[in-house]
Amino acid sequence: MKNLDPVVKKAVYLYEIFKIMHDWSADLAALFSLNGLIGLITLSFLEIILGIDNIIFISIAVNKLPVSQQKKARTIGLLLALFVRSVLLFFIGWIASLKEALFYLGDYGVSGKALILFGGGIFLLIKTWKEIQEKIYTDEDEIEHSTKGKNTFNAIIMQIVIIDFVFSFDSILAAVGVSGVVLIMIGGVVVSMVLMILFSGYVADFINKNQGIKMIALVFLLAIGAILVVDAVFDSYNFSVPEESHLHLNKNYAYVAMAFALIIEMFNMKERKVKRKKDLNLRDE
Repeated sequence: MKNLDPVVKKAVYLYEIFKIMHDWSADLAALFSLNGLIGLITLSFLEIILGIDNIIFISIAVNKLPVSQQKKARTIGLLLALFVRSVLLFFIGWIASLKEALFYLGDYGVSGKALILFGGGIFLLIKTWKEIQEKIYTDEDEIEHSTKGKNTFNAIIMQIVIIDFVFSFDSILAAVGVSGVVLIMIGGVVVSMVLMILFSGYVADFINKNQGIKMIALVFLLAIGAILVVDAVFDSYNFSVPEESHLHLNKNYAYVAMAFALIIEMFNMKERKVKRKKDLNLRDE
């Protein structure tokens, strides 16, 4: 390389760095192997589960918009989530660095991850609490007239972007845990997001048409917000103790609780449907 033009030398040097940084041909080979396809399916399913809280938030947020704009807002919101997660996959090193303490408060370290989780959790708590209060104390007709004129399309999209960014960390960590192959991780995120875009409308309609389900969804988001805040506090606490004494909060408990509440509400809906049918039959007689 001594006789090469300096510009050519630099180009060759950058290309060699790029090859060292990532071997896309190896990724393709891994993706189309049996283990790669199994990993892709597993990751896609896992991403859908982790994306439930995101879909619920988007469904409730876009309900503030006129009906004609809701589908567009849902699609843009999920496409933004896809974009954010795909981009973050290329910055695993940066995400890992967020776990390091930026500063200390006594013995407790405050990392970038903790700040993001804490801020996102507080935002979700405030936003969801307002929604619950509005649902309890405001009639549906009043909500229809008072909120849909005030909430602009851009404001709702901005809220979705904030939550997309916060929720993306679980998604990225899950992707890295299932597969270290970038193409498989991106493939899993893409497949899950495409499926969520296709079915998000049905989920939104189901939530908004059934008020009991909507309240369960709101309480679930409230729980997720609290978990994010507590997770941030635990993260700071863990800097003050040895690794074997670290505290970790499992978000799966919130999913189990939501599933349990949904099963109860399904039985309640069935009961109401049967009783309405009996009442109609008695009136006909």
